[in-house]
Amino acid sequence: SGDIADTIRVTVTDDDCLRYCAKLVKNVKIGPSPQWMKDRLKACGIRSINNIVDITNYVLLEYGQPMHAFDLSYLEGGEIVVRKARADEVTTTLDGVERKLDPTMLVISDSAKTVAVAGVMGGENSEVQDTTKTVLFESATFDAASVRITAKKLGLRTESSARYEKGLDPNNTVPAVERACELVELLGCGEVVGGMVDVYRVPVTAKQLSLEVEKMNRFLGTDIPEADMISYLTRLGFTVLDGVITVPTFRPDIQCMADIAEEVVRIYGYNNIPSTLLTGETTVGRKTARQCQEDVVRACLTACGLFETVTYPFTAPAVFDQLCLPADSTYRNAVVISNPLGEENSIMRTTMLGSMLDVIARNLSFKTDSARLFELGKVYIPSAEQLPDEYKMVVLGMYGDVDFYDLKGTVEALLDALGVRKYRVLPVTDNPTFHPGRAAQLMVGGKPAGTFGQAHPAVCEAFGLDREVYLAELCFETLAGAASGTKTYTPLPKYPAVVRDFALLVADDVLAADIEEVIRKKAKQYFAGLKLFDVYRGKQVPEGKKSMAYSVTLRAEDRTLTEEDTTAVTAEILDALRAKFGAELR
Repeated sequence: SGDIADTIRVTVTDDDCLRYCAKLVKNVKIGPSPQWMKDRLKACGIRSINNIVDITNYVLLEYGQPMHAFDLSYLEGGEIVVRKARADEVTTTLDGVERKLDPTMLVISDSAKTVAVAGVMGGENSEVQDTTKTVLFESATFDAASVRITAKKLGLRTESSARYEKGLDPNNTVPAVERACELVELLGCGEVVGGMVDVYRVPVTAKQLSLEVEKMNRFLGTDIPEADMISYLTRLGFTVLDGVITVPTFRPDIQCMADIAEEVVRIYGYNNIPSTLLTGETTVGRKTARQCQEDVVRACLTACGLFETVTYPFTAPAVFDQLCLPADSTYRNAVVISNPLGEENSIMRTTMLGSMLDVIARNLSFKTDSARLFELGKVYIPSAEQLPDEYKMVVLGMYGDVDFYDLKGTVEALLDALGVRKYRVLPVTDNPTFHPGRAAQLMVGGKPAGTFGQAHPAVCEAFGLDREVYLAELCFETLAGAASGTKTYTPLPKYPAVVRDFALLVADDVLAADIEEVIRKKAKQYFAGLKLFDVYRGKQVPEGKKSMAYSVTLRAEDRTLTEEDTTAVTAEILDALRAKFGAELR
C-alpha cells in the first residue's frame, strides 16, 4: 500500500550515475535468513548477517547487480542525492574506517550528509540494524572508470566495486530490485511499498551488427553454416533477424564482427576448428613511393658533394631570436615539451635552419674550413588536434669555396632528379633570416616550396659564424607531390639547329625567369634551349638598366629551318619582349 514517491525523492546531479532505482519496504522484521539462503551465501564465500543484508548479497550473486539497503530513518529530509564529493569531505564506511573524499569521487547523500561511496561501500551512518523498520533498496549503475578510480584512491575493493569496474548493464537494475522485493515477501520480512523511483536520463539502446557469415568463417578458419551461427547466438541472448544481430545490453563487450565470431566459436568448440598449414602469398618487401623519393634526394645531394647530417627535432626558444624572426612570426608558435631535458631542448622545431646553422658552427669550431651539408628531417607545427602536424623538409647548408649559384645549382639538380619540371625562382628581400638581394623563393605549382640564399650577416653573428653561409630549406612534401615519375626520351635531332645571340637592355627589376618565359612561349615548337651568358651593368648602360645577353637555340623536327623562319621567330620574340618589358636590342 502507499507509494514510494510520498516518502522519498531522488536527485542525480552527475553523469557518472547512469541509472538509479529505489524501492521501499516498510514494517521490516530484522532477523536471521533461512538456512537455505545462508548455505548458498556461504558456498559463495559470503558471511550471513541478517535477512535484509543477505537479500542484497543474494541478488548480487544471482543477478550480478550490486545493491545496498539504507535504514530510511537515518536519511534526513527524505531525500537521496547522487553527486560528486566536496573537497575534504569525510565519511565513515561500513567497515568502521573514516575515509577522506575528494571531488572526483561519486557519493550518495541525503539532504545533510554522505551516506555511501557510490559503487564501493555504504556508510556506517545509515546501515540496517536490528531496530530498522523501513528499508530503502538501492539498485543503481555507475560509470566503470569512476568506480575504479574511487576504489583505488580509497584503497578499498569490494564485491560491488569489482563488478562495477567491469561495466554493468543499466537495464538490469529494475529486475534486480524487483527480485529483492520478491525475496522480502518470500521470507516474510517486510511489506513492499508500491511504486519505484527510476532516474534514467540517457537510456542505453541495443547495438546492432551485421551477420557476416563468410567473413567470420574466413576469420575463424571454419565452415560453420549460417543456421548454426544463428542458433548459437540466440542461445546466448542475441537476436538475429534478416541478417542483423541485436546485441543484448548486458554485453557491452561486443563491439564488432570479431567479437561476434568469438561468441560463435565458443559454442561451436575450439577443438572443432580444423588444423591447417599456414597459407598466404609470398610477397617481396619494397619501399613505398615516398621512401624511394627520399632515396633520390639523398643520392642526388650526395652526388653533388654534400654530406648528410642528422639532428634532434628538439630546440630552444632562443633559436627564433638567433634567426632574427619577428615577434609575430608564425615560426614562434611551437609545440612545448612538457618534460624537457633542459631549456635548450624545450620545444619542437618549426624550422630546420637553426639545426643546420648549429651543425655549421660546430664544424667551424673544429677548424673545418669548408663544408656542404644536407639533412632530410621533420618540423612540427601545432594543430587543433591532439598531435601536431609533421612536415618533412630538406635543408642545405654550405660555406667555404661556394657562392649563391653553387647553392642554386644544387637545388636545381635536386628538382631535376625528383622530376619536378615546372617551377619558378623569385627574388626575396623581406626574409629576415636571409641576406636581402641574395635570396630566392622556390615556387612549385604556384605554391611556395622553400627559400634559399645567403644567410643574413646578423644571423651568422648570432650563431658565431665569421664567414658567408648559404642555406636552403625546401618542403619535401611539396616537391614530392609535384614530382613526375614518368621519364620521357627524345631521339637525337635529325636536322641542324640555328643559334641566335642577342643582348637586351631592360629595367634593373626585370626578372630573368620572366624573360625566359616569353622567349619559350614565342619560339613555340622551334624552341630547343636558351642560355643567359652575360649580365652587365656599367658605363655603357643607362642607370637603372641592365644588359642581359641570351643565346637562343631554334630547331624544327621535320626540316631545316630557313633564314626566313629564323628571322620571323626572332622578330616575334623581340616584339613580345619590347611590348612586355620595354626591352631594347643593343
